[in-house]
Amino acid sequence: MSDPFIHELRVRYGECDPQGIVFNANYLLYLDVAFTELWRDAVGPWQDMTERWGVDAVVAEATLRFRGPARFDDLIALRLHVDKLGTSSIVTVFEVRRDQQLLVEGTLRHVVVDTQGWRPAELPEAVRAGLGRYAG
Repeated sequence: MSDPFIHELRVRYGECDPQGIVFNANYLLYLDVAFTELWRDAVGPWQDMTERWGVDAVVAEATLRFRGPARFDDLIALRLHVDKLGTSSIVTVFEVRRDQQLLVEGTLRHVVVDTQGWRPAELPEAVRAGLGRYAG
């Protein structure tokens, strides 16, 4: 298995709820940031995909399992691993950790669509090769 892609974020005050912990929906925002950074590292800027190949990748499914809370000013590490590269989909497994403590885990499934009709499209070979660096 390849090494995961790791992106660190510091929890900001406005991302916390009245209980003082990260509001659950913000984890999807964190994952979007981390996936975009994985993409940038593996493939290049996100806009290149739409401009060069006429496709985009959209979230079709997200599964999150909460194991522990993150709080204001925590430094968290988002660890992403590409679990599957399908014909038109990408499945990413992730963990959110503070130090070694697992806070959230789950999966994201992106579907590649053409930018004209938003119908499923084939994953370009250059994208497949780049993301393969983080695949098992």
